[in-house]
Amino acid sequence: MAPWELRIVLDRLYEEFNRREFVHPDPIEFLYGYDDPADREIVGLVASSLAYGRVAQILKTVSSILAAMGDHPSRFVRDASHDRLTAAFCGFRHRFTTEEELVHTLLGVQDAIREHGSLEKTFMSGAVAGDRTVTRALCRFAEAINCRFRDGCNSLIPHHDKKSSMKRLNLFLRWMVRRDRVDPGGWDGISPGALVVPLDTHLFRIARGLGFTERRSAGLATALEITERFRGLSPDDPVKYDFALTRFGIRAELRNRDLSYLLPSAGSAGS
Repeated sequence: MAPWELRIVLDRLYEEFNRREFVHPDPIEFLYGYDDPADREIVGLVASSLAYGRVAQILKTVSSILAAMGDHPSRFVRDASHDRLTAAFCGFRHRFTTEEELVHTLLGVQDAIREHGSLEKTFMSGAVAGDRTVTRALCRFAEAINCRFRDGCNSLIPHHDKKSSMKRLNLFLRWMVRRDRVDPGGWDGISPGALVVPLDTHLFRIARGLGFTERRSAGLATALEITERFRGLSPDDPVKYDFALTRFGIRAELRNRDLSYLLPSAGSAGS
């Protein structure tokens, strides 16, 4: 399939599936209840950082955290003491993520907001003019949030050693930077053209089926390679098709094999 033909098909998928009715179950739905970008960025970071494992458990876990934070999560994080956070999340567990990791991550967020004013400004403090993608700034952002961890490692925010595809943080950026019928936006300082695809197993299989990569692992190099291929189709918005494509294999009524009718070259993406 020629690039122009692929772009037409992907645009058709975008128009059909990039809609709110195809969101649930997806942790992005938590962001829709917060109009203030200060609250939305906290909710987005929490929801994206916990977006691993069974989706039903993810939604349950995020719901419990937001309930403890109250109506204004940004105010809660900004003002909470270590003791208050420990009391609020006593006994917390989400697969590998412990109560201590959650508390220290939120304290790291608190430190960043107190220093820079917001998570967006924290991110922008690490941005370098001329960078083609957000990757370097995202590594610095992760380092800032992980400041409370001795070795910078935990199960919520990836270590900035560039081995990880940083899928969950790239997902967070997609939510906060893009604005359309699904992604609510809220951050204005980052160009959508610099975003990197949040590379999960679904998109990885589809991208291999499309011939966008021959790599066998979904690391950062693979995410950047796939992003470049999407940039060739949508230069100003390379992650435009992410949501629509990842509906296949996530929603019960859609399967990866259904893509073979729309994208014949993706027929090997699996079932």
